[in-house]
Amino acid sequence: MEKSPDAFRTISEVADELDLPQHVLRFWETRFQQIKPMKRGGGRRYYRPEDVDLLKGIRHLLYDHGYTIKGVQKLLKANGNKFVAAIASGDLATVEALAASSHEEPPAPKVGVAEEDQIVGRPKAPASRRFFSFGASNDDAEISLGKTSVSKEDRALLQEALYDLLECKRLLDQVR
Repeated sequence: MEKSPDAFRTISEVADELDLPQHVLRFWETRFQQIKPMKRGGGRRYYRPEDVDLLKGIRHLLYDHGYTIKGVQKLLKANGNKFVAAIASGDLATVEALAASSHEEPPAPKVGVAEEDQIVGRPKAPASRRFFSFGASNDDAEISLGKTSVSKEDRALLQEALYDLLECKRLLDQVR
């Protein structure tokens, strides 16, 4: 029996619909404050139809357009949830209308072309720093690892890179 389009979905139903593992959806909840499924007793998640549309948009930007998590966060902050959901549905009229209404001076954002730090494979590091700022002086709290230290910012970058690598491995395993 099929659910109505307005019905709430469980995490397994959403994961199947988006062809993603459930842990990715849980991870995205930590990275995107806009994803807030309703939680019932025992922590069971129920996604509203607008949550599912937002997740489709995020998936589309991350996997099909090559955006990074940070890039999608910037799009969400600048244009809102409906904008990202409309991108996934291919509703260009809504995308343009939302983009125009969210900016006082409407330079419409280009979905296919993004800023340098939003696309995977185009690292944007300050010129004064070495790779992950090893050997650089930083005011952030640092975590000592033997002779070197890693700042909290760099640790977050490493964790994001690890997640991206795990996602790449998952995609490669699917192809095999």
